[in-house]
Amino acid sequence: MYKELKKFKTKNNFTFTANDNLEVVCNAPEKGSGIFLVFDVTEETKELIMVGSTGTIQNDGTLKSKNGGLFDKIVNGHQFAKTGRKYSWPSQMKLENIDRLEVYWYDTFNEKTKVIPTFVEGQILQLFLEENQKLPRWNVAF
Repeated sequence: MYKELKKFKTKNNFTFTANDNLEVVCNAPEKGSGIFLVFDVTEETKELIMVGSTGTIQNDGTLKSKNGGLFDKIVNGHQFAKTGRKYSWPSQMKLENIDRLEVYWYDTFNEKTKVIPTFVEGQILQLFLEENQKLPRWNVAF
């Protein structure tokens, strides 16, 4: 895992298969803002396939976040044909023969820690780009 993520104390992860209900297995907070990393775990391999974030910092230093926080962004955020991930991830997993996803989330902006979510997302994507000369395959652009 990336050392840039070690400083975040509010974090967790969950596993998702195409037969699971994403709304049930997702343990991300409804009030949290930060980033999430999605890994394709198939047999013995684990590959980072997506990095996402939620939460915008206003010029007065306050957080503007949508209702539902990290939970809502992971479960209902649009991906693959403008539909929520709770629907699009299972379909995409079947297309790509993905056994399961591991999703790691980090609350990067709260009372104790104030790191802009998109900054952390950019850091992780930059490191991935340097290592692989491309973005993770489910990240269309940054």
